[in-house]
Amino acid sequence: MRASGASGTHRAMPLELTSLQKAVTALEAAVARSREDRWLATLDDVTRTVFKAGVVQHFAVTYELCWKFVKRWLETNVSPTAADGVTRRELFRQAAEQRLVDDVDRWMTHHHARNQTSHLYDAAIAEVVFEAARGFASDARALLVALEARND
Repeated sequence: MRASGASGTHRAMPLELTSLQKAVTALEAAVARSREDRWLATLDDVTRTVFKAGVVQHFAVTYELCWKFVKRWLETNVSPTAADGVTRRELFRQAAEQRLVDDVDRWMTHHHARNQTSHLYDAAIAEVVFEAARGFASDARALLVALEARND
């Protein structure tokens, strides 16, 4: 559905996806490095903790951009009020209906992990969020690909 103006129907402005593209690429690079077990084993405990915190930070930034771009896409391509006051689950449900994401429950798991990032002083929670961040990269890339394909 496209917005219509006084002169008739016109195309919506495409979303500027550069920030999301950069965030996804940075997250993927950090996740790829995090999978190098030999390299991780060479790090002392402090450096390993700082590296993992960096991966989690990339995850948090990328997740925030993802849901905000989903919201903008829905507002631009479905209705200006499509995402007004909706829960995150409803936002991702709408995104799934529009084929931007394929698994609402998995995105809710990402959302829960993002909410846990404020509790990283707890080593057990930090490790869970770190693992969640590593699993999120492929979903972030898939969303970016879907947005790029439908960004007209």
